[in-house]
Amino acid sequence: MQTELHIPSDLKFLTIVEGWMLGILQAELSTLPDWPKWENRLRLVLVESYSNAVRHAHRNRPDLPVKLRLEVQSEDLLLEVWDSGQGFDLDSYLPPVPEHYQEGGYGWMILNRLMDKVEYKVEIATGQNCLRLHASLPPR
Repeated sequence: MQTELHIPSDLKFLTIVEGWMLGILQAELSTLPDWPKWENRLRLVLVESYSNAVRHAHRNRPDLPVKLRLEVQSEDLLLEVWDSGQGFDLDSYLPPVPEHYQEGGYGWMILNRLMDKVEYKVEIATGQNCLRLHASLPPR
């Protein structure tokens, strides 16, 4: 199963984004033994990735859409979040250190802890960026 949603870059649409993804995942994955844990985990991943695209990549420009692409296969889940921002420089990323206060950087850490694989690529030719989030699902 594969589907996508194009939605404005505005956090007022976050409830719609959550309903779209979680409704699809409920239909596809509700038979997983730990579905409530998966649902909470994936909700946090979606909220973090969509809100980052809105607040950082598009910097409150609702005219720039965010594209969300969701794919569920037998034992794999893939979520892609596409934006048209300037891009995130992973080389400048500093992971948070518990002993020192740091204002940002927690989202990248959270995504990497909740998902099995996190990739970010800047598509210079198209002017878009893609955050790819992959989770291996238990057998259903």
